[in-house]
Amino acid sequence: MVLHGGFGSAEQAERSYGWDQLADSSKFVVVYPDGVRRAWNVNGGGCCGKAAREHIDDVAFITAAVADVTKNVSIDASRLYATGMSNGGMMSYTLACNTTLFAAIGPVSGTQLDPCRSPHRVSVMAIHGTADPMVPYGGGEGRGFAHINGPPVPELNALWRKIDQCQLPVATTSGSVTTSTAGCTDHRGVALVTVGDGGHHWPHFATAKLWEFFAGHPR
Repeated sequence: MVLHGGFGSAEQAERSYGWDQLADSSKFVVVYPDGVRRAWNVNGGGCCGKAAREHIDDVAFITAAVADVTKNVSIDASRLYATGMSNGGMMSYTLACNTTLFAAIGPVSGTQLDPCRSPHRVSVMAIHGTADPMVPYGGGEGRGFAHINGPPVPELNALWRKIDQCQLPVATTSGSVTTSTAGCTDHRGVALVTVGDGGHHWPHFATAKLWEFFAGHPR
């Protein structure tokens, strides 16, 4: 499940992030839903747009979309994954907090605004740039239309390591990219990919890196 960012669309996400080519070569199904007026209601922080203002139940919508696909295509229920850019990344956290559908999520340039009172254990790979002006890596209010105000990205990553009962993370660096990975109970994993001086965008390596993580973390 690939979720577009605010002001984006299913068509834009399909065109921009390279999932179709990878799905063809690696033999998996990829789905691109459309949020109401190009936004997702992430259940917190007033985000985003009409979807939040009108309390659109996007958790129910995406759950129904998964059910519709599985009714028509042979899908391994232990290998359902959600990723998204910006507002779509925030929606992936909301899905992890409010459903048991997904084995792993992969938010890119996103944060968690849902209060997540009863989180479900799920593998997480977050990808985020340190110079992101819209969803600041260090937390606090960002620029842009929505003024996203979330926690520091490393703190959010530490929260999911706690939820998933993980070991201490191990970090590796290649160029400007540092990947911190922790093994967790029940073969789950929590990783943070930090892009030094990276902005608010989908890095060129993100799709392949997320799929590698997803493929290694079924439910």
